[in-house]
Amino acid sequence: MNPVKISEIAKAAGVSTATVDRVLNDRGGVNPATTRRVKEVLESLGGVASTPGRPKSAARYRFGFVLPNTRQAFFDAVDRVIAQSAGEFRHQHITEVTMRLPPHDASAFAEEVAKLSDYDGLAILAPDVPPVKLAINELVQAGVHVVTLFSDVAGSRRAAFLGTDNRAAGRTAALLLGLRLNRYQAGKTALFSPATRYAAEIDRRIGYAQLMEERFPSVQIQRFLELPESEEEAYRYALECLPPADSSDAMFSAYSVGAGSFGIARALSEKGYSGKALFAVHELVEIHRSLLANNSVDFVLHQDIYPSVSAAARTLRALDDGVRGALATFHNPRVEIVTQENLA
Repeated sequence: MNPVKISEIAKAAGVSTATVDRVLNDRGGVNPATTRRVKEVLESLGGVASTPGRPKSAARYRFGFVLPNTRQAFFDAVDRVIAQSAGEFRHQHITEVTMRLPPHDASAFAEEVAKLSDYDGLAILAPDVPPVKLAINELVQAGVHVVTLFSDVAGSRRAAFLGTDNRAAGRTAALLLGLRLNRYQAGKTALFSPATRYAAEIDRRIGYAQLMEERFPSVQIQRFLELPESEEEAYRYALECLPPADSSDAMFSAYSVGAGSFGIARALSEKGYSGKALFAVHELVEIHRSLLANNSVDFVLHQDIYPSVSAAARTLRALDDGVRGALATFHNPRVEIVTQENLA
C-alpha cells in the first residue's frame, strides 16, 4: 500500500492533523466516532499513514507561496527568490506555485487564501487582519499546513513564522540613528510609515519608538504614518511633512519602515538634509544599493530572503510528513546592518 499524508487524511475526514496523529498513534483524547471516521478515511484512501518522525520516500508535495501583488521592491525580490529556488525544490519533490493577491481589500485577499485548500502547505506573506487570520485558521482546520513568511499573522494557527525579528530590527535602527546624539541631547527624528496592516512594519515602528524612549529620552519622534505607496507620491508627502534642515524644527534623522524610501530621500535632499541627517531603511533591494552608494541612505537593515524561503519549503514538507521536531531546525535570521563601507 502507498503512504498517505496525514494532511490528506485530515482533509478527507474533516478534522485537524493533530487529531489524525492522535488516532494513528493511539494517544487517546479522541471520541470514538471521530476515531472510526479517521480509520475509515485511511482505508478508503487505500494506503497507510506515513510514520511520524520518518519522511516518506518518493512523496510529491504541492506548496503555495502567497504574496501581495503590490509592486514593492521587496515583494518582487521574494518572488524572484522563490522562482530561483525551483530547482532546489524539485530535488525535494516539491512543486511550488506563487500567487500574488491584491492586499488592499482584506476580505477579498482572505477569500482568495481560503480557496487554497487543495495545497499540501502554504507560505503566506499577508496583512495581519481578522479575515486573513480566519482564513488561515480554516485552512489549518482542513489539514493544510501554513507558515507565515517575513510578516506574521499573530494569533492565527499558523505553524511557524519565518523571517527576522522585526521589532528587533526597528530597535536596531533607533540605536544606529540615536547614537549620533548624546544620551540626553534633544533632537527630532522622522518616522515614516504607510498606513500599514503588515505586522512587520508595525513591529518596526514599535521597536523604533521603544528604544528611542529607553535610550534617548530627549528625542522627539515625529510620526508620519500616511506614506503613499508610489515613490512619486511618497516624495510629495515627505516634502510636505519635513521642515527645512536649517529651521528650529529640523530632524537629525529619518527612518522608513517600508516602501517609499526613494521618494523620502529626494525630499530630504531638497529640504537641505544631505550630509546633516542620517537616514535608515529596510531591505537591500537595488534602489537601496543606489541610495547607499550616493550617500542618500546611511543604513540598510537587511534580511537575507533565501534562507527563509528555503526553510518555508523544508518546514512545510516536514510538517506534511509528520516529522517530530519539524519546527526546531530553523532559527530566524538576525537583521544585518549594511552601510556604504560593507556594500557588496
